Amino acid sequence: MRHLYQRLPEGMSVLGATKVSLEEIAFLALAVVALVTSVAALLVRELVHTILWVSVFFVDLAAIYFLLEAPFLGVLQLGVYAGAVTVLLLFGIMLTRKRIFSRDAVTGLGPIPLALAAVTFIFLVASIGEFPNAPITLQTYAPALLSAQLFGPDGPWLLLLGLIMLGGVAGAIYLVREGRE
Repeated sequence: MRHLYQRLPEGMSVLGATKVSLEEIAFLALAVVALVTSVAALLVRELVHTILWVSVFFVDLAAIYFLLEAPFLGVLQLGVYAGAVTVLLLFGIMLTRKRIFSRDAVTGLGPIPLALAAVTFIFLVASIGEFPNAPITLQTYAPALLSAQLFGPDGPWLLLLGLIMLGGVAGAIYLVREGRE
């Protein structure tokens, strides 16, 4: 994509006089894919298919991070969410349900989630006028400083939080397994 971008002039003409760069077209395409996969994750009926659509959304989000020149976040998104979280969700479903592709594992939208989505959409449309018009300066971060803050003096607390979450997952698996007396 970079090779094609270097051969194009500064902006290419799309639909008349509007100048749109190749990065903007790629961002719009990735945004459409993100919207389609997120809606598909909500509308499909099987739980495993929902998880697979969510994993495609995670990969698409990583591509958006790479497009925005944030490779550190893109790699984290691919490794943590698209990889580990998806495998964890699939593993959890396989451990807790007998037939994961059957109608026993039915998901979908009910009236309450649709009402919450409608309220969220109304608030989003109402807040469009509140977006800042002036450019905002972004602060950069140093990955070494971020890791020092995450795993410095608060590292043991983070480890304890992970162990508590692991205990919660183990307890949930124990509670839902069949044949428990």
